[in-house]
Amino acid sequence: MTAPSWDLSIAYQSLRDDKIEQDIELIKQCILVLEQHVTRRENTSVMQNAIQTKEAAGKLLSTIDTFALCHASRDATNGEAKALIGKLAKLRSELSQAYTPYQETLAFAPIEDIQEILDHESGDVYGQAFQIACERKVADTKLSVAEEQLLSAMSVDGRDAWGRMYDNITGSLQIELESGETLAYSQAASLLYGTKFTEQEQAWRGIQKAMATHQESFAAILNALSGWRHSEYQKRSLHRDVHFLDSSLHQSRIQASTLDTMIETTKRNRHIGQQAGQLMARVHGLSEMKPWNHMAGMPSLTEQEPKVYTFEEAISLIREAFAQVDQEMAEFVTLMVENGWIDAEPTPNRRLGAYCTKFAATRTPLVFMTWGGSRSDMLTLAHELGHAFHNWVMRDMPLCQTRYPMTLAETASIFAENIVRDYLLSKAQSDQEQLEMLWEELSSAYALMINIPVRYEFEKAFYQRRLEGELSAEQLCQLMSETWQEWYGESMSEPDPYFWASKLHFSISEISFYNYPYLFGYLFSKGVYAQREAKGENFYGDYVQLLRDTGCMMAEDVVERHLGMDLSEAEFWQQSIDMLAQKLAQFEALLSLHEQSH
Repeated sequence: MTAPSWDLSIAYQSLRDDKIEQDIELIKQCILVLEQHVTRRENTSVMQNAIQTKEAAGKLLSTIDTFALCHASRDATNGEAKALIGKLAKLRSELSQAYTPYQETLAFAPIEDIQEILDHESGDVYGQAFQIACERKVADTKLSVAEEQLLSAMSVDGRDAWGRMYDNITGSLQIELESGETLAYSQAASLLYGTKFTEQEQAWRGIQKAMATHQESFAAILNALSGWRHSEYQKRSLHRDVHFLDSSLHQSRIQASTLDTMIETTKRNRHIGQQAGQLMARVHGLSEMKPWNHMAGMPSLTEQEPKVYTFEEAISLIREAFAQVDQEMAEFVTLMVENGWIDAEPTPNRRLGAYCTKFAATRTPLVFMTWGGSRSDMLTLAHELGHAFHNWVMRDMPLCQTRYPMTLAETASIFAENIVRDYLLSKAQSDQEQLEMLWEELSSAYALMINIPVRYEFEKAFYQRRLEGELSAEQLCQLMSETWQEWYGESMSEPDPYFWASKLHFSISEISFYNYPYLFGYLFSKGVYAQREAKGENFYGDYVQLLRDTGCMMAEDVVERHLGMDLSEAEFWQQSIDMLAQKLAQFEALLSLHEQSH
């Protein structure tokens, strides 16, 4: 089996499928219905119908958007896909504007009126209870209906246009290597994750050069996005000051005390993340890691070339690992492959990274990545299949109850990685193989306990300084380098000054602080994973229920219900870090034995 490509026919046959235009017309009709009944919002049935209408339109819109995104991911130069995405962005804004008056009613109406509205047989209506409760908490930051509508309309060609600009630049960017070879940006970036160690430095330097060439554009994007948000938060501060982290905390469904405790505990333990990097450097035969190899696979400790997996081998191993938890998880992997719901075929002009999405209309999970054959690729595939499984176990729930926050979104994905890592470790038949499996623990620790906090603290400092004015590309490079040094310490030889430009996450227009939820998910999933042995046969059912609760509970409540712990206490985070420290000690002991015997 070669790396597969998607079969998207469950949604539409092609970007020119007549059904797309038919569904767009249905969305427009839904918008018209919302506009026509807006003056009758005091009527309970009108409100119930409005919720159902908005959910129906949103489901169609999301499905078409996902379909277009899938095509744009395979080919970032696909003009038809990009045009459709732009068209849908405008339509989404129109739907949002049409529903804004109803949102105002739900935010400010007496609680007894809300309860009457929610008393309905449709899951699209009664399932809204948690979402409405969350929105009522921030009702005092809402603008007037007219202002909210204007903001939504302006976002399409204002805020979101900057995000599209980043995607367009990086999607068509060509990276020139010192050898004279030219690669697409996604291909050059993927080299940094593999085991072609002799090519990694020139790939990284090629990316640095490309970022420097476009630094003014990338700096303009960051400054525009942050400036837009600061202006919006200022306007929303009529009744109380809205901090630039408030929106992210609201979307992540966590309290500020939880975030502060997690970051503080991680910072106190950053020597553990640095230790992971120093052990990795030792294997590379270096005194410290380099910015071009800290994401790479493990160098072979023998004369053998690093293992390259076929896609079929990786799927087989992931399936076997998932079966250790429950056969249902293994069968799900088979389902994903057989239905063509995974796209991993290396193609030209392919978008960066990996992700999981879904067709809202059919609840079909979809996985995207670029297959290179490394162990890191296999764990990336397991990670995205974890996301897909999370969506799959919620498929019978009202769609509005499946919109989990990013903090909890990483639970199933990192859990899946842990399953595969431990399975490979249990199958290892030599010290060398055990070291290879534990390497992935080191790599994850270095990435999630060091690199993710770098992103968070850089972005936080940037937003603080952005209040005083725009930052130049040079200032952004300096800020990134300082933050990098503070967290990496002596474990890395030099900073990655253009990381603010090369990392897509900083330029996502719809969401800020697309970073700390990864650390949350990493440490939280380790806490969940630790329950496997304690709960025994009861674990799988409890785990699935935990995933199903993620769309309708605050993160703190999920942890209290399923783990009986308090996220605002350092103890929760420390227990997961201590588990990680044990893995590092195991790796170091095995490495010392290997070094002594060679």
